[in-house]
Amino acid sequence: MTELGERAARRAGDGGGPHAAGDDPAPRYTERQIIEVLIGLMLAMLTSMLSNSIVGTALPTIVGELGGQDQLSWVASATLLTMTASTPLWGKLSDIYGRKLLFQISLVVFIGSSVAAGFAQDMTWLIAARFVQGIGAGGLATLPQIILGDVVPPRERGRYSGYMGAVFGVSTVAGPLLGGFLVDSALGWRWCFFITVPVAAVAFVVIQALLRLSPQERGDTRIDWWGATFIVGAASAVMLLLSLGGKEFAWNSVPSYLLGAAALVMLALAVLAERRAHDPIIPPRLFRDGTFVLASLASLAIGMAMFGVMIYFPQYLQIVKGMSPSASGLMTLPMVLGLLAASISSGRLVSRTGRWKVYPVVGTLLILAGYGTLTLVELDSSLVLVALGVTLIGLGLGLSMQILILATQNALPRADLAAATSAVSFFRNLGGAVGVAAFGAIMANRLTAELAPLAGAGGAGAAAAAGSPEAIQALPPAARDLVVTAFSDAMHTVFLAGIPIAAVGFVVVLFLRPVPLRAGNG
Repeated sequence: MTELGERAARRAGDGGGPHAAGDDPAPRYTERQIIEVLIGLMLAMLTSMLSNSIVGTALPTIVGELGGQDQLSWVASATLLTMTASTPLWGKLSDIYGRKLLFQISLVVFIGSSVAAGFAQDMTWLIAARFVQGIGAGGLATLPQIILGDVVPPRERGRYSGYMGAVFGVSTVAGPLLGGFLVDSALGWRWCFFITVPVAAVAFVVIQALLRLSPQERGDTRIDWWGATFIVGAASAVMLLLSLGGKEFAWNSVPSYLLGAAALVMLALAVLAERRAHDPIIPPRLFRDGTFVLASLASLAIGMAMFGVMIYFPQYLQIVKGMSPSASGLMTLPMVLGLLAASISSGRLVSRTGRWKVYPVVGTLLILAGYGTLTLVELDSSLVLVALGVTLIGLGLGLSMQILILATQNALPRADLAAATSAVSFFRNLGGAVGVAAFGAIMANRLTAELAPLAGAGGAGAAAAAGSPEAIQALPPAARDLVVTAFSDAMHTVFLAGIPIAAVGFVVVLFLRPVPLRAGNG
């Protein structure tokens, strides 16, 4: 790996400062060297995405033990929020201090917070640990894409990004299967957090051994702290509004208006800070490129669609269909296999032909069709119909996610590679965070309306309805039927809300310019 280290030292990403290499063609790496680096990157991505997906199946059980059904969305949203907000900052810091060091720091943060989450004694503790976990996950989610962009030219990057997309998607969707197994086993739901620790530790060792990069020179690069503060503030205000609105306070109320105004003010200040910053986290010049803008918007929609299904689909299977956590995890396999096949095959075809636009177009259309299929699911619908819906969504995600990042990297100069990659990942993660909160608000409001008769009766059923699936199944038949029907109707509303989101993604990618991938890395 010495040759790889020598070559990497001459690249913009890890030697001579972020602008030292400009847009000069980069040296080629052997396939073996690329695969060695790819192993470490894929392990880290697996760790990062498992932190979100593995919790989905366990959430009903966690809420049943720790309490706080009204805080359920925050277990996922806390990680998504900090992961989203920190994503562009990790990219900028890697320009200053080097990819490898930042990669290892993100792994250490992730490992420590995962242990803390596993020992949580209440929902506040768990949410706080997940908040910190998201900071580490932000680095693990975006830095692999940047390093791959450093090492591989755009034309060849398709097949490698296909593998990374497969890891991203499979870990995102297969996590519920592992989570269900752990919840049903003697280990319990706490191992949904502990299990990621050895994976992260192995990733740390592999990266230390295989990724031999020279120390990064700082040059004149500075950290845009004001931009980071206002970006985080805007995202946090939106999350709070979506998570608390309609529950802690009415939508048409002073707190709602204050949070909405705060989000707008923070957004305006973020734009102002980025325009004045010496080295902005998200350079305003990126928004002059049509491919970047459209890919970011499409990634926002795809993130909402992906995380909406991932977090709330297990609740439907466990509460409405009465499945165990393991069985509900198995129901994600059609989505996993569809995503895996679509991601790898599309990556190889893109590398072979240099053409990429057809894949996100077809992919977003399949996501739209998948959500449309899920809206047809009734209380007594066949699981075949459910499997068809999630399979279509999996195929669509596999055809879309990585190709949009690849198209962005291809459209911009190498000097903007880290910033552009981080920004597109930021918008996808932002979509996921907003999607979880928005779908959670939709579901909670519908449940409140549907369960009004139970609450009005003042019986134990009203409290049990906010508990674990086991508690719901133990209710008297009449109360249980009411709760199950309420959850079924609420999930139908969630699936229905996914249709316009997927439709926006489809319309956006139609306007992408099909620029052929470059053969060189300049």
